[in-house]
Amino acid sequence: MDPNFTPILMIVGAIVAFFILLYLLPVNLWFTAQLSGVRVNLLNLLLMRLRKVSPALVTNAMITSTKAGLNITSNEIETHYLAGGNVNNVIKALISADKANIPLDFKLATAIDLAGRDVFDAVQLSVNPRVINTPPVAAVAKDGIQLIAKARVTVRANINQLVGGAGEETILARVGEGIVTTIGSAANHKEVLENPDRISKTVLAKGLDSGTAFEILSIDIADIDIGENVGAKLQTDQAEADLKVANARAEERRAMAVASEQEMRSKAQEARAKVIEAEAQVPLAMAEAFRTGNLGVMDYYRMQNIQADTDMRGSIAKPGTNADKGNKNK
Repeated sequence: MDPNFTPILMIVGAIVAFFILLYLLPVNLWFTAQLSGVRVNLLNLLLMRLRKVSPALVTNAMITSTKAGLNITSNEIETHYLAGGNVNNVIKALISADKANIPLDFKLATAIDLAGRDVFDAVQLSVNPRVINTPPVAAVAKDGIQLIAKARVTVRANINQLVGGAGEETILARVGEGIVTTIGSAANHKEVLENPDRISKTVLAKGLDSGTAFEILSIDIADIDIGENVGAKLQTDQAEADLKVANARAEERRAMAVASEQEMRSKAQEARAKVIEAEAQVPLAMAEAFRTGNLGVMDYYRMQNIQADTDMRGSIAKPGTNADKGNKNK
């Protein structure tokens, strides 16, 4: 190698090493921190690089918190960053809570942030309450009239309940349940229409915000509409159902009567068949009596005369015979 190039290579290497050192040792961040009154060690900034932590993020967060009067160490910020938290959001939330005299420490703020909730939005919600509009809730009073109510629930965040507390859906469900219970316990729907604040007072007295991430400030009934006459509709449906049951029972009785009549006819036919069969046996019995000598010719003629006389008397006794018609004509 040419000896003349050795000094050039050394200069280039020194420049590269200088820039690498500047990257590993963020002197500008250290200098900015010193001017801001934040004591940060250069070695600590270097270790942040090696731990894959952004020195700029940690330093700027410490500068912002220090200027706001908060006492937060770089180790706490770095720990929250490595845990996957939103450092800037936590710092903004702590500053807002401190200015609004809301008790919130760094540990609780990081827990809320790691739980998946927006801690800064929660602090803002504690300062500026939010109004939640409930969907239309339908309920039926004791007189059978349906009422459809809409409510506005004013809530603010409960910082201490944000971790593990229920959300807006639970608040809406509980308010809806309270509205249904209050309307359903009213003897007349006119009572609810005349005093809609009765619903608000009853629902507020139930402590619906228990176990939730919110504190209910007020419940206001925005609108109440009259729906269907559910009682009359139910009575109509019940009457129709009773009519169908009565028709079914009548049809059952008619079918049983028809079956009984058919059974009687079948029995009558069987009896008639037996009579015909018995009558068929009479000539055979008479022939057998002639052969055995138990019946004579005169006895047979006498029996025929008696039978003819019986038939004549029977025809005279029947109404609508020719003899009766002759008597009527006379």
